[in-house]
Amino acid sequence: MSKKISRGIIYLFLICYVVTSVSPLIIVLSSSFRSVGNMKSPLMLFNEFKLESYLRAFTNMNYPGELLNSVLTTGGSVLVVVIIASMASYPISRIKSKLSRFLYYFFIAGLVIPAQMVIVPIAQTFGRLNIPNTRFTPMIMFITCSLPFSTFLFAGFIKSVPVEVEESAFLDGAGLLKRFSIMVFPLLKPATVSVIITQGLWIWNDYFFPMVFVSKSSQYSLPVGMIQFLGDRENPAQWNVLFAACILCVLPLILLFAFLQKQFINGIAAGAVKG
Repeated sequence: MSKKISRGIIYLFLICYVVTSVSPLIIVLSSSFRSVGNMKSPLMLFNEFKLESYLRAFTNMNYPGELLNSVLTTGGSVLVVVIIASMASYPISRIKSKLSRFLYYFFIAGLVIPAQMVIVPIAQTFGRLNIPNTRFTPMIMFITCSLPFSTFLFAGFIKSVPVEVEESAFLDGAGLLKRFSIMVFPLLKPATVSVIITQGLWIWNDYFFPMVFVSKSSQYSLPVGMIQFLGDRENPAQWNVLFAACILCVLPLILLFAFLQKQFINGIAAGAVKG
């Protein structure tokens, strides 16, 4: 009897959790299909199916241009992070010395310093160095902020790779860079996938750094374009259009996950086992 009660409580908790998690998404999706003037009650779900809000969001956001900016910023940042973090983690994990230990903790220290706390002196430094405010400027911050976690992840994986794997390549005369690129890096696929997913999602959804470092509206990314619909006191937000812009922002990620879900899940599962 007690087991049935416990199981019932667990099911009730899970049902409440699912309803609480999914309800906002359903309201956003339902509201995005309403016409601009139909927003009396958000709880009247799917009482109208019109694409007026999507068309207005698509046009006002300059969706193709902002999508291209997001792809360039996210793809370029993640690529550089994977290259630098994996190559930096290799000597840190293999060489047992005080210097490598210092460098390891130096990277890890970046995990406890929020970038928002130091954004003012960084912005002033960028100004003194005459770094232009373009769509590529936020990549400097994205790469810098992603390196601590990515280095920590790659270093942990490289420590689990046996040194004997590289011995055959070493006997054949392969140099350090060749041993890393041919023997070690392919074994880091789970860590690489984990870095791409975690850092890629964060960079894609972030609007703080692009707002600070990008001055031209033609170089805005999707999240920055989306928050332009928040409005102000004189021009209140049109929630239908804002919700449609939210859907348009996450649509590329949903499509990407739909095509690559097998690789993503395998990478996350392998990463969890290794961890």
